[in-house]
Amino acid sequence: MHTGQTASWSELLWGRNGLRSLALAGGVALHAVNMYVVTTILPSVVADIGGLEYYAWNLTLFVAASILGSALSPKVIDSWGVRTGFLVAIAIFAIGTIGCALAPSMPWLLVARTAQGLGGGMLLGLSYASVRLVFEERLWPLAMVLVSSMWGVATLGGPAVGGIFAQTGHWRLAFWSILPGCVVLAVLVLTQLSRSGGRAARPSRPPLGKIALLVLAVMVVSFSSLSRDLVWNVLGILGGLAVTVIIVRMDLTASVPLLPTGSYRISGVLGSAYACICLLSIGATTEIYIPYFLQLIHGQSPLMAGYWTAALSAGWTTGSFISSRRTGVAAQRFILAGPVVSAASLAMLAVLMPIAGLSEGGRTAWVILLPLFGVGVGIGLCWPLLLTRVYRAAPAGQENIGSAAITTLQLFAMAMGAAVAGMVTNAAGFTDPGGLEGAKSAARALFVVVACAPALAAVLSRGVRRA
Repeated sequence: MHTGQTASWSELLWGRNGLRSLALAGGVALHAVNMYVVTTILPSVVADIGGLEYYAWNLTLFVAASILGSALSPKVIDSWGVRTGFLVAIAIFAIGTIGCALAPSMPWLLVARTAQGLGGGMLLGLSYASVRLVFEERLWPLAMVLVSSMWGVATLGGPAVGGIFAQTGHWRLAFWSILPGCVVLAVLVLTQLSRSGGRAARPSRPPLGKIALLVLAVMVVSFSSLSRDLVWNVLGILGGLAVTVIIVRMDLTASVPLLPTGSYRISGVLGSAYACICLLSIGATTEIYIPYFLQLIHGQSPLMAGYWTAALSAGWTTGSFISSRRTGVAAQRFILAGPVVSAASLAMLAVLMPIAGLSEGGRTAWVILLPLFGVGVGIGLCWPLLLTRVYRAAPAGQENIGSAAITTLQLFAMAMGAAVAGMVTNAAGFTDPGGLEGAKSAARALFVVVACAPALAAVLSRGVRRA
């Protein structure tokens, strides 16, 4: 074991630590590859089995179920330990994946995606929470970069798998191709993670009531997004916000909180960090629509559209590596710069994506790659710094809750973002009139609205920057 105070990549990636790192990173990688496969093949799926009006629901239901899985991860660790918890999550995820491959209709696919989301959410929550349990504190920042970078690694395989199967008309095989990854991860977990690691003498009780309300808030907004009536859209958003306020009021006096003490004070470290995590995650939800816009507006093939979309996660990984070792004033600057870069990049997409002329005359709209990459870079520049501050600021005895809350809030924000995105795009003409003009109008409206989220994160980052 290394005894020096400075952590190194070789220490994290060599020997037993290396295999443990692979197991934890594999949980995120499996979830991330699946996300890119589905994002890439979804236009082909809709063309085959219908359900364009439920396009965003593939992400909304997946992420809503992931919220439940992620929020249950502290209870899973306390009761079963890290190893058994991972194996249960892998099994649920695999069952959902098989259901997706067999789906004859959109309702069937949405049910299967919900099962996938439950298992995937558990995988994410366990992966992030286990960093604190498996590694020494000085290795946490590097381990968080490694785990988070799996979103970027997934950009190499996910779009390729989804794109190839979509272009050949065999989108179901894309789901079947994910199952070998489940087997490999299960073997790693069985051989490298401790059976009792993380188990508590007195397992905590999960706040199931508040978790259910989180999912309810998402579903209220999602259902209202199906209507083309602006009044119902507004009522849905207000209803979702009302449920969220109820959750906060319940959590402030709860004996078993959903978020650790201090999380609702925006001027504090935890409150500021969690707010930034939520708002930056909303910015990333535009990914689900980008392949559709690229294929319809710019004539890109499913494979190429998938890889262009993956530029966002590639940027996220790049930004994470740039910021991973930053401390002091430099870290404060990165935490502020990240949301600004992300917001500016989304604003650029609002201008460039609707311009079909960028791809006319045999030209390619390569200029769109820059803001796509920039959205991810902005998130990555501050992401590892935000997460390690949450780890260190969590009150004693609430460390598992604090680390699991990262994924819970990230997924909640993504689900709400997807629901609002569905509402914005439908209102802007995504399905009516639809077609090229509908896609161009929807793209413009979507990126303008979503750009406001990271812009707000820059304003609210003051508390965590002062840590």
